[in-house]
Amino acid sequence: MKFNQYTTDGFYDELFFDDGTPRPDARPLVERIEALSDGELAQRHQAAERALLRMGITFNVYGDDTTTERIFPFDIIPRIVGRDDWERIERGLRQRIRALNHFIDDVYHAQRIVHDGVIPADVVASSEGFRPQCVGLDPPGGIWCHITGTDLVRDRDGTIYVLEDNLRCPSGVSYVLENRAVMKRMFPKVFQGLRVRPVADYPGRLLSMLEAVAPVGIGRPSVAVLTPGVYNSAYFEHSFLAQQMGVELVEGRDLVVSDGVLHMRTTRGLERVDVLYRRIDDDFLDPTCFRSDSALGVPGIMEAYRQGRLTLVNAPGTGVADDKVVYGYVPDMIRYYLDEEAILPNVPTYLCWRESDRQYVLDHLDELVVKAANESGGYGMLIGPHATVAERKDFAERIVAAPRNYIAQPTLGLSRVPTRVDGGFEGRHVDLRPYILYGPEPFVLPGGLTRVALRKGSLVVNSSQGGGSKDTWVLG
Repeated sequence: MKFNQYTTDGFYDELFFDDGTPRPDARPLVERIEALSDGELAQRHQAAERALLRMGITFNVYGDDTTTERIFPFDIIPRIVGRDDWERIERGLRQRIRALNHFIDDVYHAQRIVHDGVIPADVVASSEGFRPQCVGLDPPGGIWCHITGTDLVRDRDGTIYVLEDNLRCPSGVSYVLENRAVMKRMFPKVFQGLRVRPVADYPGRLLSMLEAVAPVGIGRPSVAVLTPGVYNSAYFEHSFLAQQMGVELVEGRDLVVSDGVLHMRTTRGLERVDVLYRRIDDDFLDPTCFRSDSALGVPGIMEAYRQGRLTLVNAPGTGVADDKVVYGYVPDMIRYYLDEEAILPNVPTYLCWRESDRQYVLDHLDELVVKAANESGGYGMLIGPHATVAERKDFAERIVAAPRNYIAQPTLGLSRVPTRVDGGFEGRHVDLRPYILYGPEPFVLPGGLTRVALRKGSLVVNSSQGGGSKDTWVLG
């Protein structure tokens, strides 16, 4: 199985140089793949897909009339991240999550960053993720964003940018763990020879972090995972992580607040819950505090949290830092709170609420990517160079009608990784979502979820938009 017909087409390729020679870190993998007989790689790929199917690696698609559950697409050619690249990524993510945590705590208390003119007050107050109900709250240890998935991309020149931060209920880490389990069986000798850094200890690290942020003075804390239920798009992950940590998976109907303390109903009666890793949005968490029509949450849970009798992970209100307009100010946050320059830069961003930025965006819609401030999953987005005249006109009207709700960025030439297509290899664009656990200190899982745009030429890697995943090998 040869790569001799593979071309980078002018994009940065994670495994090959422009002249078609393998990058040094990728050479052992390339040589192993090229040593396989005809059809053997396809057989291994099919075996990997069967293994993932048996594991139940699926996701749900909302609004699909044909099916609600799909197998998560997987490609057998991994992405390789060299040691130097990873060291910089890790430092940059640790720096970023500290600054974001300072910001969230600040906006729910003194709002120094607003009063000092670094971020406009309207930007914070108008954010859909800002929760007035969280003003004055003090999470245990002062940590708000315990679990973050930060999306990174690499441009044509090799520069690594932060594309966005996901601080509410970031998903996808279960695919990282299961992809790795499969790949170790597919290429055991290459895997060992390259000294790929492990990811299998993530559930243990997650549990240790959850226990570390429990309310003080309660001994060994009781931990549970809160899921909206089997119809949620990430239900597999909720159940998988609960099982791997050895803790209970619960729904809102399994929980009750009694005497100011959260309990779960069991066959042995009520049992206290000290830490709740919640995988539902703020809106549905407590009908007495947020949406009164929510049947997913637990009445009184916010009061138990406010009184310091419970830790919620992530803390309610972290969505204010998920806002794509607020994202534009993260380098300023790093300077303000840490007195440092950002190690990992943002993608250059135009904020449409600014008149000059808005006019530039409207004049250059055919060149830019436009995103809604609070959408995810590849929705609410316009990729200008690939859009029709009618689509650009529609987005221009949306921007004029609600400028605060839109940002725009240059269309990056996302890096690519060889991907199996019709018995050969073609480059497909990728991003990378590392996962950061923030307990006493930030921990960055080595690698993360490499999402791949399986459609030729597509820049959209989201699973709901036809994307898949690859294993990510960080070299030790």
